[in-house]
Amino acid sequence: MLHTKIIYKEKEEILISNAEKFIYSSKFGASIYFLGTVRDQNENKTVTGITYDVHDDMVIKSFNEIYNEIDKKLNIKDKAVFVEHIKGYVKLGEISIIIAVACKHRDQAYNLSRYMIEEIKKRSPIWKKEHYQSEKSEWLKGKELKNL
Repeated sequence: MLHTKIIYKEKEEILISNAEKFIYSSKFGASIYFLGTVRDQNENKTVTGITYDVHDDMVIKSFNEIYNEIDKKLNIKDKAVFVEHIKGYVKLGEISIIIAVACKHRDQAYNLSRYMIEEIKKRSPIWKKEHYQSEKSEWLKGKELKNL
């Protein structure tokens, strides 16, 4: 069971309650919620916010591919995964990504959550422009995308 979505910041927010509703099931004994939020420092610069840009179709495709690998790589068959990523300007402390997972056992849930975020960081075409207290902004250097 998978839910993926790009959230357009100017139109809506990432809501933890949506994730809770999606992954809830009495057949699962463990749930993990990962929230990526904008922090105030990066590389000795005071950050005031981040603008996220994404290639919508390719990001959703990468989320689906990562989900489809879980059975083979982690041997987790029964699972629920909810992934939403923001597009647009995000202020300090606001959520930029949510990954909520539910599995039968806690070790599965921890492994699945970690696998999802690490693979998204490696493989999804998501770009970040940091905005600084000095009123300057810069696009952060990315990594070469893999498996797209």
